[in-house]
Amino acid sequence: MSANPSIFTRIFNGEIPGRIVWRDEHAIAMIDIRPLKRGHTLVIPIEQIDQWTDLPADLAAHCFALAHHIGAAQKVAFAPARVGVVVAGFEVPHAHIHVVPTDSMGDLDFASADTSPDPADLDAVAEELRSALRTAGHGEAVVDS
Repeated sequence: MSANPSIFTRIFNGEIPGRIVWRDEHAIAMIDIRPLKRGHTLVIPIEQIDQWTDLPADLAAHCFALAHHIGAAQKVAFAPARVGVVVAGFEVPHAHIHVVPTDSMGDLDFASADTSPDPADLDAVAEELRSALRTAGHGEAVVDS
């Protein structure tokens, strides 16, 4: 882990707020505050490791399995044509997977991110995703608001 906690680590530790929808012993999923599309969710290992290629293979597999659960719930909650996954890693020095409900390739353009989303809508998105995850049988890991 780096000497300085990332913004994600600070959210996990409760130092700053975040819309966490899933937490287990290895990873969390939370709503992105700069969404590419409504429902955009980040899957993040709890252990602060900068690059996804440096994650132990079992942790990387766990994060991608979680991204799969999130994507399936997004399909139910938001009815996109597809769910895209992006691993870029330039924004925060803490590995994370962007899971994005998409209707076209253009929906994955970070230059088009919503920099001023309605906080009430982000809360609603989190609740919609939590509901879909519970319905899919993942209630044990779903984090209440």
